[in-house]
Amino acid sequence: MGIQLLEIGSDTEQLSACHLSLLLGVNTQDNKIQSFLKFARKILRARTAILTFIDEPYIWYVAQNSFNAVHRPAESNFSVYFDDHFFIDVQHPNYKKMSQSLSDLGFVHHRMVAIDLKEDAKSIGQLILFDEQQDAFDRDAIDSVKELAMSFLNILYLRMENAELKELYEQQVAMNVSKTKFFQIIAHDLRAPFHGLIGFSEVLADERESLDELGIQSIADYLHDTAQSTYSLLESLLNWAMAEGGRSFYHPIHYKLKQSSQIVFDVLNGLAVNKNIQLIDRVPDDLRIFADINMVTSVIQNLVSNALKFTHMHGNGVVTIDAKQRDDFIDIYIQDTGLGMTHGQIESLFEPKLTISFKGTAGEKGTGLGLVLCKRFVDLNKGEISVTSKEGVGSTFIVSLPRSNSAHQALSLVSPQQEFIE
Repeated sequence: MGIQLLEIGSDTEQLSACHLSLLLGVNTQDNKIQSFLKFARKILRARTAILTFIDEPYIWYVAQNSFNAVHRPAESNFSVYFDDHFFIDVQHPNYKKMSQSLSDLGFVHHRMVAIDLKEDAKSIGQLILFDEQQDAFDRDAIDSVKELAMSFLNILYLRMENAELKELYEQQVAMNVSKTKFFQIIAHDLRAPFHGLIGFSEVLADERESLDELGIQSIADYLHDTAQSTYSLLESLLNWAMAEGGRSFYHPIHYKLKQSSQIVFDVLNGLAVNKNIQLIDRVPDDLRIFADINMVTSVIQNLVSNALKFTHMHGNGVVTIDAKQRDDFIDIYIQDTGLGMTHGQIESLFEPKLTISFKGTAGEKGTGLGLVLCKRFVDLNKGEISVTSKEGVGSTFIVSLPRSNSAHQALSLVSPQQEFIE
């Protein structure tokens, strides 16, 4: 069968799948593939040269004054014929099989040589030169083409490394921009309560004698609540910064999850009662996990605190802590009957990209920093965190952590170097 030559661009609609070829500028004026094939063909005095990369849909074809693409059948794989050799010529035991495979694709020839292009001993593609001449290829010319192929691979490696570095750079720039916006929000949310703290403390300092007991008590309550919430924000910010900077100590142990949920219940049940919300701990006594107890307790406390913050205070609000075993994981559920979230809010929930502060049902302010910290702690414990939510109905956060495979409660055997997360 004959081959169908395709024009680069107009006929190559799958070009986006050609990662290595695009790195080599196959669709630009700086087309290293075309230059390489033309030079190799000229050195060997072969009529045709082709280059194919594994997992790419096209074979690149050069003959005299032409550069085209040819569809590569998905099942074709020249690399199987090399048997760990660098090249195939007429003396190679698989020469006839390789030649027949080339003919089956429509490439008519009488003589051919093939060079396997490898990265770290793994084949990434092949260079094949062929024509219908009867004479054997010159041995010195073959050696020169081998050297040319090595130079071509070096160019490819450099472009791969450059592309990787560029991608990392762009990710870092995007992350820095995101963090800058994030800290602008934090600064704004820290400045607002300080205005209140300064203003009301000034009233106490300058107008103490004009205030009755009720007024003094109201100001004291406001100062206490504001200082407490501001301290909580600062503490979360510090913990998040330490986690991001690689300064979080990770001490996993085998323990009963009920220990964490009970601590959270005891700490936050008073807040739930004050907001007229029912807080329920349904975590079974026998479920055991392998994780850092402090981090897990912090995660559950953050999620329950958020659930209480965004649950209605009309007397029917419920926040539930529950857990179930699933294969080698324990799934922890924190469910509320609160405000719920939009799809857009869920999408950016665990990323430090907030643009506004969210207010709870009692006017509580928050930046979502606690959720960012939760995600970080869950990742450190080799778990996953997700959420389902519906506006006006409520939200359910699911934290999946490794199930304990030990009946004993003990610190894992970790070296001092491993304890320090970097």
